[in-house]
Formats: sequence, structure tokens, C-alpha cells
Amino acid sequence: MSDSKEKVTMAERWEGLKSEFGKIVWLGGKDIAKQTTATVIVSVIMALLIAIFDMLIQYGVDWLIKLGG
Repeated sequence: MSDSKEKVTMAERWEGLKSEFGKIVWLGGKDIAKQTTATVIVSVIMALLIAIFDMLIQYGVDWLIKLGG
């Protein structure tokens, strides 16, 4: 069984890694602040929705238990 892949040297790997890191686009401070704010707002909204659904389900379960008991 022959290996068709060429051996890659560490220097070639390092050059490829440097090339890939050069393609990274870093966000600016304003963009990071906007995305952080949006994440916090969505997290709070989701937490409130989960809490409301939890209370409604608990109320429904309590009602069913009283109805059957």
C-alpha cells in the first residue's frame, strides 16, 4: 500500500499557519460592544421567557393535582 500524500516539513506547516492567521479579521471595539450588548439582552429575554413558562407549567401541574386529588 503506497502513501500518496507528500511529507510536509515543519517549516512548510509554519508558513501555512502564518498564512492562515493573516486571514483572520478581528472586530473593532464598537462591534464587540454591540455584539456583547445584544448577547446580554437576548440572554435576559430568554431567561425571563423560561421563567414565565416554568411558572405557567408549575401552575398547570398544581391545578391538575388539585383537580385529581
